[in-house]
Amino acid sequence: MPTFAIAFPTIDPVAISIGPLAIRWYALAYIAGLLGGWWYARALVRRPGLWSGAGPQPTQTDLDDLLVYAAIGVVVGGRLGYVLFYNLPHYLAQPAEILAVWKGGMSFHGGLLGAALGVVVLARRRGLPVLTMFDLAATVAPIGLFFGRIANFINAELWGRPAPDFPYAVVFPGGGPVPRHPSQLYEAFSEGLLLFALLALVVRVAGFRRPGLVAGVFAAGYAVARSVCEFFREPDPQLGFLFGREVSALEGGVTMGMLLSLPLLAAGLFLIWRALRREPLPAGGTGAAA
Repeated sequence: MPTFAIAFPTIDPVAISIGPLAIRWYALAYIAGLLGGWWYARALVRRPGLWSGAGPQPTQTDLDDLLVYAAIGVVVGGRLGYVLFYNLPHYLAQPAEILAVWKGGMSFHGGLLGAALGVVVLARRRGLPVLTMFDLAATVAPIGLFFGRIANFINAELWGRPAPDFPYAVVFPGGGPVPRHPSQLYEAFSEGLLLFALLALVVRVAGFRRPGLVAGVFAAGYAVARSVCEFFREPDPQLGFLFGREVSALEGGVTMGMLLSLPLLAAGLFLIWRALRREPLPAGGTGAAA
């Protein structure tokens, strides 16, 4: 083991085992992210000062149902996104494995699309402003991202690129003897904690009176954070680097994560531009956002 390497801590990926029932940390991370986001959303709804003029305000019942819609969207969208973007030839050859989610394989970008569709469906059914509901969902999303990346680290998956001289590099099981960047923790910090703090600041300053602003900051912020972290993350072995291996001094080729983040960045910047060019909804008004 190289001098600077840190041995991977012995963590059983199964958190709780009761007879044949095994509950994995990854499943608990999804549950913690969804419940944490639900609790935070309920707290935000109870602050009327954030909603004045932002159109019909979601009720606690709406948020309870949003949890279900988002959960279904994240799981279905995340799985289909992984199948389509990351390993399509394999699943075309073995279509029965598409349903084998317990074997791993989820895509954030696919899960985001699925969750967004769930938000749209719920908003339309309840007569709620779609963009404002996007803002609310975006505000709480980093909670799930944080727990998800921590679960990736516990599972010793999606590890980073070789870093033999980095003092906090980790030797991951299955990653060979080479010490690597703990890129999962980088993502937990940037896509989770840092983005959460940024969105909380935007909500504190602007509330939800500029429909689409919070969602735009989330989309653009995630795209930037994910792209930066991709320079430290080992690309998926079945894909490798896209469009060559060298794009900067960091010696990082373009990856699928970077490619999928480009339209997310563009959408985020558009939403920010659209929200800022309009006058904020007046306090105490009843305007709606579409």
